[in-house]
Amino acid sequence: MYYAAACQTDFPAPSERSEIAARTRRMIEMIEQTIVGYEPFFDVRLLAFPEFAHAVPIHETPARLLADLAIEIPNEHTEAYARVAKRYGCYIQTGTFLERDARFPGRVFNTTCLIGPQGLLARYRKVNPWIPWEVHCSPHDIADYPDDPFPVVDTELGRLGVAICYDWLFPETIRELAFRGAEVLIRVSAYMDPWGTAEPMNWWTLINRTRALENTAFVVAANQGASLQHYPPFSWPGGSMVVDYDGRILAQADPGPGEKVVVAPIDLAALRRERARRQGHDTRAHLRSSVHGYAAREYLAPAGGDAIAIDALKQRIADAKQKLR
Repeated sequence: MYYAAACQTDFPAPSERSEIAARTRRMIEMIEQTIVGYEPFFDVRLLAFPEFAHAVPIHETPARLLADLAIEIPNEHTEAYARVAKRYGCYIQTGTFLERDARFPGRVFNTTCLIGPQGLLARYRKVNPWIPWEVHCSPHDIADYPDDPFPVVDTELGRLGVAICYDWLFPETIRELAFRGAEVLIRVSAYMDPWGTAEPMNWWTLINRTRALENTAFVVAANQGASLQHYPPFSWPGGSMVVDYDGRILAQADPGPGEKVVVAPIDLAALRRERARRQGHDTRAHLRSSVHGYAAREYLAPAGGDAIAIDALKQRIADAKQKLR
């Protein structure tokens, strides 16, 4: 058994990539403070940070994001995380980067990295950008996408999978990770008001608990805790949490903006016993996949070679709605 930390940040939105380094330094300070400070009590080995922790999509076009904020991966920041991971023997699910990749000119991805003592282990690019406002590219937009869109990494902390924010409103995305063997599902998120932690919606808690119980997996969910003045026009309520495989909340930060860290135990042995023992409520083993035909049909069309732009996204959404009738 080890402990996981869901860490939330509250940075001003950077206007250029030179500002990213200060955010990386602060998150490394948070890692060190958490591991050392909790050491007499808990063995913190896994730390997760929110979406947009390094850069925010403050522009309406990929061209502007690529010019001002996007960076390649690996980079100086992932190397800095790798050094601290090696020093403490921990695993870090980074906050997201706006990523550029020379293989895909004109495209910008919203990407989080899993970094361990061995270095960069995997990168995950958001499959479901928050459209129409996010003009990021999804792996779904690229024909014959060459990389694994759903990496699950086998580590000493268990099999780790991650998805970003809006991805979690699509059960299929998280189920893909679970059916690939993920035992700990990490949510890197910037879930804003009014869909965050407050009633009557509280989608944040609802979705995290549901994805945990329907996949018999732990969920470590780090949410953005940025105030309105930092990321207008939205505010983010935090509420970062850890949920067990029965949907029980093991730890949760009080709702509200600001830097916060919560830690909770990840008992892999108990999870594995329950996955092996259960006959009831094992929704992975009970899945009658062949009777569900909807996922075999394309709804939102891939961008393909077209530019990703707000107006084009709105048209693609309208076209998808026609298929729902």
